[in-house]
Amino acid sequence: MLKNREYLLNEMLKKKSMLCVGIDPDLSRISSQFNSSGFPIVDFAKCIIEQTCEYAIAYKLNIAFFESLGPIGWEQLEQIKEFIPKECLFIADAKRADIGNTSSMYAKYFFERLDADAITLHPYMGLDSLSPFLEHKSKWSIILALTSNPGSADFEKLMLENGRLLYEEVLTHFSENISADQAMFVVGATHPDHFLRIRSIVPDHFLLVPGIGAQGGDLKATIQLGKNDHGGLLINVGRSIIYPESKSSFEKDVQHAAKYFQSQMQEYWGI
Repeated sequence: MLKNREYLLNEMLKKKSMLCVGIDPDLSRISSQFNSSGFPIVDFAKCIIEQTCEYAIAYKLNIAFFESLGPIGWEQLEQIKEFIPKECLFIADAKRADIGNTSSMYAKYFFERLDADAITLHPYMGLDSLSPFLEHKSKWSIILALTSNPGSADFEKLMLENGRLLYEEVLTHFSENISADQAMFVVGATHPDHFLRIRSIVPDHFLLVPGIGAQGGDLKATIQLGKNDHGGLLINVGRSIIYPESKSSFEKDVQHAAKYFQSQMQEYWGI
């Protein structure tokens, strides 16, 4: 199934949503109802997916939470992928990139064995470090540009001699070399004052936007300043959905949180 921009827009319009659910399965935080399970992360993630799939366009699995568990973590990751609905985008949040032969092996695992639709990548080793991922024409490369963490100011906002900020140079270089049907960029919702600048550089590319919910990003500003004719935004919400504060019913609380964010997205998108 080719999940290009047109496909994503159709799914977004169908569900009236831009929601990407971030699954960061922290064993110290997951609901106690999964403690007795032999595969607690699998059962936890399966429950999250079942309760949110009506509203979600994509699922972003944070690979670090699986890696930290060793072989059993990788095993559970491969089980969870089977529960992600085929119509939804499956994003491996791995932040990889290296010299060519190493990137080839990363691409082989994430795109071929795991069959992820997309992977997050860091840009700072240059275009050739991403080339092996780009050989997979039906897959998405999601490149870090302006991240949501406070430390993004350390380097990403540095002014270069050509008058661009470093993240703007990243956007310019990679958007000129990679089709808008194969590349997305990570832009944090914690930088609403930068969205108009970003859209002037990458008017057609999708943006994967973390920072809504626990990090305090402005959802309304993100959508109104960041959307384009293709919708153009996958807005990630993780902790505010998968770790609900209420303890009345985990399933209902997760579903209610996903529905809340979807309804807010629908309102601010104006559809």
